[in-house]
Amino acid sequence: MKKCKQWMKVSLMAAFILLGSLQLYAQQSMPIPQDPKVRIGKLDNGLTYYIRKNAQPAERADFYIAQKVGAIQENPDQRGLAHFLEHMAFNGTTHFPGDQLKQYLESIGVKFGENLNAYTAIDETVYNISNVPVSREGALDSCLLILHDWANDLSLEDKEIDKERGVITEEWRSRMSAGQRYIENLLPKFFEGTKYDDSLPIGSMEVVNNFKYQTLRDYYETWYRPDLQGIMIVGDIDVDQVESKIKAMFSDIPAQPQAVERVYYPVNDNDEPLVFTFQDKEQTNIVFSYYNKYAPFPKEAKGDLAYLQVNYAINMISSMLNARLNEISEQANPPFIYAGVYDGDFIVAKTKKAFTGVVVCKEDNIEGGIKILLSEIERVRQHGFTPGEYARARASYLSGLESAFNERDKVKNAAYVNEYVRHFLDNEPAPGIEFEYGTMSQLANVITVDHINQMMPMLISENNKALTLLAPEKEGLNIPSPEALASLLEGTMSEKFAAYEDHVSDEPLISKEPVGGKVVKEEKNGLYDATTLTLSNGVKVVIKPTDFKADQIIMSGYSYGGNSVFPDDEYTNFKSINEFALVGGLGSFSKVELDKVLAGKIASVSTSVNYLTESVNGYSSPKDFETLMQLTYLNFTAPRKDVDAFESNISRSKAAMLNNELNPASAFNDSITKAIYGDNLRAKRLHANDLDKISYDRVLEMYNDRFKDASDFTFIFVGNIDLETARPLLEKYLGGLPTLDRKENYIDRKLYDRKGEFENEFIRQQDNPKASILTYYNGNVKYTAKNNLLMNMLSQVMTLVYTEKVREDEGGTYGVGVQAGLNNLPKQTGTFLIVFDTAPEKKDRLMEIIYRELDKVAKEGPSEKDLSKVKENMIKKYHEQVKENAYWSSMIQNQLTSGIDLNADFENLVNSIGIKDIQKFTKAFLKQGNKAEVIMISPEQK
Repeated sequence: MKKCKQWMKVSLMAAFILLGSLQLYAQQSMPIPQDPKVRIGKLDNGLTYYIRKNAQPAERADFYIAQKVGAIQENPDQRGLAHFLEHMAFNGTTHFPGDQLKQYLESIGVKFGENLNAYTAIDETVYNISNVPVSREGALDSCLLILHDWANDLSLEDKEIDKERGVITEEWRSRMSAGQRYIENLLPKFFEGTKYDDSLPIGSMEVVNNFKYQTLRDYYETWYRPDLQGIMIVGDIDVDQVESKIKAMFSDIPAQPQAVERVYYPVNDNDEPLVFTFQDKEQTNIVFSYYNKYAPFPKEAKGDLAYLQVNYAINMISSMLNARLNEISEQANPPFIYAGVYDGDFIVAKTKKAFTGVVVCKEDNIEGGIKILLSEIERVRQHGFTPGEYARARASYLSGLESAFNERDKVKNAAYVNEYVRHFLDNEPAPGIEFEYGTMSQLANVITVDHINQMMPMLISENNKALTLLAPEKEGLNIPSPEALASLLEGTMSEKFAAYEDHVSDEPLISKEPVGGKVVKEEKNGLYDATTLTLSNGVKVVIKPTDFKADQIIMSGYSYGGNSVFPDDEYTNFKSINEFALVGGLGSFSKVELDKVLAGKIASVSTSVNYLTESVNGYSSPKDFETLMQLTYLNFTAPRKDVDAFESNISRSKAAMLNNELNPASAFNDSITKAIYGDNLRAKRLHANDLDKISYDRVLEMYNDRFKDASDFTFIFVGNIDLETARPLLEKYLGGLPTLDRKENYIDRKLYDRKGEFENEFIRQQDNPKASILTYYNGNVKYTAKNNLLMNMLSQVMTLVYTEKVREDEGGTYGVGVQAGLNNLPKQTGTFLIVFDTAPEKKDRLMEIIYRELDKVAKEGPSEKDLSKVKENMIKKYHEQVKENAYWSSMIQNQLTSGIDLNADFENLVNSIGIKDIQKFTKAFLKQGNKAEVIMISPEQK
């Protein structure tokens, strides 16, 4: 009954907005139409299907199956089986025995873990086969058959089940952290007496390692059934043909009219606040969370326009309140490290929503940080938001909506598939961007701030509150008791707050217009069909127009020098440039004021000073290109000094860094850095005590030094950019950048990888036994297009080998990470690293396999099967990447800086590489004998 009353409050408020906002809809509620471009159907057995034609990218399709089944369906003796079953979907089906499913898909370029994957949640399980090259003969039919097998024909063989027990145990081991232990202890407190009190998908390792085979098969037969399944196929396909195939292939799955009911379990209401505190030795920050629970829209009501309006109102509320909290964070000594709000499910439960606030507190002011978050939420409840705040939030929303509409013909398959997954699982509307843009752009402009403010009682009520506090467990740290937190909440709710005052500058973004320059040279030089302009101040501009995105222009710019021009003993300052130089904002505007001025604009610019270069990156829509240019000009010429903002950022950064060493990953990463670079100061990360040594004036001086001369900068623009329209803006803003015409380059400061062999094995106690292992190889490698491909292929080959030998055969780890690459500057080198976690007792056996298999490739080369898979994936991915603006931006910059064209004749070059090429390359690279090995062990505690 209480839930019904809460929902009535929601619906009445939605109706109020509806009736008060748009006369057109005042007579009746309006149903949300279904996008006519997606075909939705249901078979007689209950299975639902979604099919959509979409040629972004061409000759590709995504295949998904969503199950309305998750960990919540498990009985105590089944804890972890929903997730276990997800793993088993890749270990044998009726038509794809053993690992043939993975083998087949990888043979057509569909990469396991990247294009072939799945996830299990508390209320759902979703499988995907993405970016399938459907132009390949039989690919479409095979993927439909895989979906069919997942739905009804998993093999679940004894030996495959036993192999997977180890993999899942290692996945559990890799996940065990302070956050995981916190949530495991929280659920029984906040969800006592409900199915959610022990519902995390990873489950119980006691169950995972000991369940009887038939228990898993029974779970599969009970819950994997057509009335709970939906399939989604989106891509460059024939909709009629796919629908016919679905009907023919999936109709044989029997319906289960007497099946167990799929229940969505309720969450209890509470009059008094629920409060939970938890401390952990590996937790690094003090995190307080505030939840105000409320009943969600019933699924059956989400088809009404009121649902979109309520979502819009909540979106506005979250956006405006986050802006206020961000403004507080920029004060000289803010009472928290971070604070923000959002609206979502109540922790793990879909059957209860919660307006949620999170604050990361400082150790010396825990209650102060909590108080600020609670106060700002209460201030909004008492006074609402101002018209100015709402105007900015609405402008940003409408700008994003317009951008999505402009990109309506460029939407990738994944966006549509995810929309249909949510429609099937949660009945989320899927009307299409045309309807959403046409409707919401009208409604947003007539829904007033008063309507938004009257939504607040729904989100912030007097009851149904919950509070949590997660903190480090260490000597000397005292955290508030549950009683103290409850008292703090009660006191804040009874306090009277003054209304928020909104201060907005009416100054133009640039107060003094720049004296621009002119284009003095224009070349159509064949560089990827780009045009190069030279401006009168020496700035070079490379422009490549594309039609890949209707509403995107991306910018990158660089020059040589970087922080290498500063001596080693100034590392504290030069390592702080990127974080602190621009904390004061730009021109006449603080960062907070700048955000307000840019509301509704799609334009952003960031700068960085790296080891060898200083760079600028940005993006904009075509209509906001001038704003992009203005921001670029200000980043070069007008960094704003603001001591309060600097002290605020130092204060928050220091508090955030204070307990980094409590996280075992910090010790591991520091050991890796030392293993690779030795004691080189330039490789060290800054610690909390280093922040006191930073000179704000020197940081600003260093930043200005790097950007006061634009004469050696090259800018690259790729996207929907018209050269003639852009030319006067480029001349005005980039041509107006200051120049000194100095001749400089980077300085080689000898930040080189360690030569020879190095080993470091150390013990770091953790709550759960674990061994973390990294092996890092480096050596001299000539920077060529072929060598880039050889190193990339080697990493992909070894990923395949280790997945088979270490994960599947041994059940020794959740996954082995392999990364590799080449560097062109300051020397031509290559790096290759391998990293994984495992049980301490398995370490030696797995490392033996890791080194044996890499040596085998150096002696014999990869298998033909593995090399063929890698080539298929690389060529498939290449055809997708060449339709991306970011790809061409990186290709242009790489050729300008290295003289190497990584795009030229790519496909033929890939196909020309054979087993012997990789064998020789690997042998020569490893023969140089540069290997660093770092092992961190947390042994079993006796």
